[in-house]
Amino acid sequence: MQRRQSSKTPKQPSQVHHKTQTDLSAWRKGGRIGPEKSVQYHQSPDNQENDTNQDSLEQALSYFEKVQDCVSLKKNNVLQKHLATVESIALQRGLPPEGIDVLLNVALSGKFADTVNTRLLKSLIPASVVPESSVVSSVSWLCVSKCSGNIQLLFLRWLITVFDFIDHKEQLHALYGIFFSFLQDEKMCPYVCHLLYLLTRKESVKPFRVRRLLDLQSKMGMQSHLQALLSLYKLFCPELVTIALPGKTKTYFKNSEGPWKAAINTIRQRNQEKSPVSQVLFLCTAQPRSRKRKWNTQLIIPASSTNKNNLEEDKEQNHVDLYCMNECFPVEQLQTFSQLLQNIHHLEFPSQMGSVLTNPLLLHYMNCIKDESIYLRLYYWMGQTLQEECTWCVADNNKYEEEFKVFLETVYKTECFLQEGFSSCEEFLYKSLPLWDGCCCQSQVLRLLSWIPLSSFSETKSHLYDPMAQLFFTSSLYFKCSFLESLKELLQNWLNWHVIHLDSESDSQVPSLTTTLSELVNVVAELIHFVGWISTVALRLESNPTFLLYFILDFYETVCDMYLKYNLPLLIMPPAGVFYPALLSMDSVSLNQLCYIMYRYRTNLVAAKENELSKKKMLQFKFSRQTYQEYNQYITAMVGCLWTSSAFQKDVHPQGLHMEDELLKKTREQEFKTSFNIVYHPAMMGYAVLFLQQAWPGDTTFNFNLIKGKKWNWYLEYLYAQGLKGLKVFIESSINRVSQTSQSNAGNVQA
Repeated sequence: MQRRQSSKTPKQPSQVHHKTQTDLSAWRKGGRIGPEKSVQYHQSPDNQENDTNQDSLEQALSYFEKVQDCVSLKKNNVLQKHLATVESIALQRGLPPEGIDVLLNVALSGKFADTVNTRLLKSLIPASVVPESSVVSSVSWLCVSKCSGNIQLLFLRWLITVFDFIDHKEQLHALYGIFFSFLQDEKMCPYVCHLLYLLTRKESVKPFRVRRLLDLQSKMGMQSHLQALLSLYKLFCPELVTIALPGKTKTYFKNSEGPWKAAINTIRQRNQEKSPVSQVLFLCTAQPRSRKRKWNTQLIIPASSTNKNNLEEDKEQNHVDLYCMNECFPVEQLQTFSQLLQNIHHLEFPSQMGSVLTNPLLLHYMNCIKDESIYLRLYYWMGQTLQEECTWCVADNNKYEEEFKVFLETVYKTECFLQEGFSSCEEFLYKSLPLWDGCCCQSQVLRLLSWIPLSSFSETKSHLYDPMAQLFFTSSLYFKCSFLESLKELLQNWLNWHVIHLDSESDSQVPSLTTTLSELVNVVAELIHFVGWISTVALRLESNPTFLLYFILDFYETVCDMYLKYNLPLLIMPPAGVFYPALLSMDSVSLNQLCYIMYRYRTNLVAAKENELSKKKMLQFKFSRQTYQEYNQYITAMVGCLWTSSAFQKDVHPQGLHMEDELLKKTREQEFKTSFNIVYHPAMMGYAVLFLQQAWPGDTTFNFNLIKGKKWNWYLEYLYAQGLKGLKVFIESSINRVSQTSQSNAGNVQA
């Protein structure tokens, strides 16, 4: 505080001015300014104009530094001129660190009216980094209350917006108590909570602070910003925060980014368009990066503000000293997996949570150390970023679709790595899907759908099934197939979660309270019913294309094995609108898929029946009689078609193939009974022709009646050799072939 007061003596401004002049001149010429604050000036054909602008900026900053008394904006042409210069250059190329330092001190010192101070704060658009020392000095101005309440609020909003641009944060952490004291101001409280949320570490959580937050909550009511800070405190120290807090909050904090974010994005885009070299001006990186501050600038782990040399000093100290020194291992030094194992209890995650997404070692850490505070910080950051950068929810974001695609792809890869869906992604999808056109970022959105965490059916139906069904029916065939593929992966992820959940319960002997088995069964059943419904409608709309049928049957390959493979007491047969198009398909791949699926249904149902009859364990769930009845109806239809040539007579399904003989005779098809056996079936006739060519090379009549007796068995072996494994296991499991004699007789009858 004393240092800030001394800056108001008459001699101090001239000294600061001299230093600023030197630094700004060096910045203009492309020289180095000093550690952590260097920026290069990109030489271009517009150098003369840039020099003129830079001279004007130096004059403006010099003017603002020299002002000692309160100055009015009205009828002051000099002030108006310099203020316009600062605003113009800030919007064009951003301000250097020294410029931000000068203008912060001026805006918060109360020398000008609020109108001028507001314009100055709105002009604080960083070209590179924000010096931590400048922020510390600004906080000292807040403590002496030289500026109005509105200016203080605007400063806090700016600080939250540029938080990731601050070069170091150790001194800011030291000011945690000062920021906490500002909570008593009701207007500042939401923004102070937001800032504290970004600064909070485990050591920041103290009993008196918890009591203070609880007192504020009892006074103000359940405010989202207070809940956010209390939730973070509870994750760090659950023994201190014993009250129950809401499990899900859609948005903790209001958007505080004001005019700065749009200006930062504009400068980034302009620098990228001019030259890759000019990107050094922004965030001090020579790598081409996106204009997205919120996520793309955070994918590189920032340098730690701790003294790196401390890790190399005093190597001969005892183990206790070394342990204390390594309590906070700098994450930017984490390069190998062995380093992770050695320092796994000494790591502190960076403030920029976006850097975690592309760092496998930090993702391994998240998997090993289930620190809920890390997930909470990541969810908060990701939820804010998805909401603000969505190209179909936010106006004027369409031109950044490619960048948003990259971000969504990064999030998806992170979910795959962690084998866990993010609740923030779920909330984003539920909010944005009703507005989605199905084209923007299509593959990325559909991939994210596959990692939606388990939730209640009411939420899933209203936020996922209903909007996606409307889009599904009106979209292309390719979109329908892609969506079905995503739902299959979603089902597999839920089932895998169930298996892991069972294993962890058996190891810990402690039942989990997150999702009960009955809830899981209900949610999975509704998903399967939803897929059956949209598949039936889609096959009718698209006239039963083989491409679509493949993805539908691929989904049911997972469904048919849920009992044995995933230990889930649930089996649901495909609807007739899926089963019969597959049975009568003209493509052998679809028929082979269906045969395999029915074989797996039989295997699972038999196992379930055996477990039920043996009574080795009490079963909470039993398959309904309707499931067995529907399976028997389908298997009768399949055997009648492919083997006994009696489908038209024996199929008893309400939507099946049953037809009266009088109606069949009207078709004038003499061999209508054998129309769909494994010889005459439209999907198998090509194989029958090839078999006849090999068995009777000289016969060009293609007499299918020749395939009988032993030739029938040869034909089956030929089909098996062609890769029709599904047909093979179906016939071997569902058709009773007692002996070779009966096989021959059966072949004579069918042919």
